[in-house]
Amino acid sequence: MQYLCLIYDDEKQWEKLPPAESAQIVGEFHAYTESIKKSGHYLGGNALAPTHTATTVRVRQGKAGTTDGPFAETKEQLGGYYLLKARDLNEAIQLAARIPGARFGSVEVRPVMEFET
Repeated sequence: MQYLCLIYDDEKQWEKLPPAESAQIVGEFHAYTESIKKSGHYLGGNALAPTHTATTVRVRQGKAGTTDGPFAETKEQLGGYYLLKARDLNEAIQLAARIPGARFGSVEVRPVMEFET
């Protein structure tokens, strides 16, 4: 099965980190990515630009409207994701627990719905 691991953290805390500490954490993410590639669990993943770069799109009465920024103000923001292949939810949770961001934020694990075409 496929699982999407959504990584949430407080991006304002990232801005406060000393460069050496943020570089260390980024290195941990690279190491984690390499480990799940080697194990065959990795299907994809990316970091996201800060929320101030986001645009939210809504269609109402057939017309698209946009607003700057994220959909809602929250303490934690979506900072990136991994798309993983795992036997079951338990294995996906074990893989998600190793994501460095789980130590200072949270990782939401969601099964990917697979539709027949």
